Amino acid sequence: MFSRSIKRSHVFSSAYKSGRLFSTTYNASQKSPTGIVFMNMGGPSTVEETREFLLRLFSDRDIINIPFQKYLAKWIVKRRTPVIEQRYSEIGGGSPIRQWSEYQASKVCSILDKTCPETAPHKPYVAFRYAKPYTEETLPLMLKDGVKRAVAFSQYPQFSYSTTGSSVNELWRQTLKFDPQRSINWSIIDRWPKNAKFVKAVSDHVSEKLQEFPEEDRDKVTILFSAHSLPMDVVNTGDAYPAEVAATVYSVMEQLNFGNEYRLVWQSKVGPKPWLGAQTVATVQKLEKADGYKGLVIVPIAFTSDHIETLHELDIELLEEVKKPELIKRSASLNGNSLFIEALADIAKEHFDSGLPYSKQLELDYKLAPPSEGIFNHVSELFGDHSTKK
Repeated sequence: MFSRSIKRSHVFSSAYKSGRLFSTTYNASQKSPTGIVFMNMGGPSTVEETREFLLRLFSDRDIINIPFQKYLAKWIVKRRTPVIEQRYSEIGGGSPIRQWSEYQASKVCSILDKTCPETAPHKPYVAFRYAKPYTEETLPLMLKDGVKRAVAFSQYPQFSYSTTGSSVNELWRQTLKFDPQRSINWSIIDRWPKNAKFVKAVSDHVSEKLQEFPEEDRDKVTILFSAHSLPMDVVNTGDAYPAEVAATVYSVMEQLNFGNEYRLVWQSKVGPKPWLGAQTVATVQKLEKADGYKGLVIVPIAFTSDHIETLHELDIELLEEVKKPELIKRSASLNGNSLFIEALADIAKEHFDSGLPYSKQLELDYKLAPPSEGIFNHVSELFGDHSTKK
C-alpha cells in the first residue's frame, strides 16, 4: 500500500516536504534549459487538497459539459468531497502521482542529458490539470528558469480530448496569460500507445503476477486490462482513446504470445449517462460464475503511475464486490520501473529527432473534438516557434 511503500520512501521525502523539487533557477551565463513538462490530471497529495481537486475537475468543460456547470459543480463537490477524502485517507493520506511524476521526469532528464546533448541541459517540470503543481504555477517557474524550448509530454499513453486535450487547452490559456510574448517554443508528445519498452514493461509486470498462480492453472487465468472509461457522447465524437487503448492491449498480448485469454474492460464510470463498457466490476463478477474459473490478473493499462483508481478502486473497492478476492491479482503500476523510464526517455529522443511540433493525428483530434472555450483555432497556434523576438 502507498502508506508503506511510497509515502515513507527516501526517494520522495525532500520533494514531498518542500513541493519544489525542480525549482533551481539557471544563471544567465548558462545555456537555456530545455523544459520536459510531464502533463497529467494529477491528484491531491494530501486529503486537504481533495475539495479543490474535485472542483477543478467538475468545472472543466473539456471533460464534463453540463448546463449551469458553475453551480452544479459546487453542488456535486459538496456531496462527493467527504467520500473521496475518506478514500484518499485509506490509501495513505493522498495520491502518490505527484511524487512518481517528479521522480520519472527527473530520471528522464538525466538520461536525455546524455542521449540528446544538443538540447541539454534538460530540466524536469510537472504541470497537472486539477492538482498542484497547476499549469499556472509551472509556467511562471519555467519562465523564471529561462526556458526557451519546452516539450509538453503527455503522461496519458493513449490520447483523449478529455484528458490530453484538456491539458493542452489549459496550456494555451495559461500561455496567453503568462507568456504573451511567446518566449517559449513549445512542442508536444501527445500519445505513445505502442512504444516497445513501455509495452515490454507492462508485459513483464503481467508475467510476474501470473507466476503467483499455481503452475497448472497459469494458462487458464484470464487477463483483464482495465482502463478509465469515457462517456459515450465523447466516444461518439470519434475520440481516439478507445482505439489507442486497444492497440496497447493487443501489443502487450503479442509480447505475451497470447498465452492467456484476455479482454479490455472499463472502470470509473460516474453519473447516469451511458459510458463505454463492459464495466470492470461487472465483468469480474460474471467471470467468477463461469465454469473452470481459475482467477484473474487485472492490468491498469491506461494508468502508468498509481493513484486512486488503482490503489482504491481496484485494490479495495473491486475486492469488496467479488466473491473470490483471493483469485484476483493486480498487475503493478509502472511507477519507478527502470525500463518504463527508459521508454519515456526514448520517446522524448524520438520526438527531438523528428523535428515535428506534434503528431500527425493531433490536428484530426481537434477537428473532431467538441467546441471548447477560449482555445486556439488550430494546434499550430500553440506549438512551434511563435516568439515575437525572432
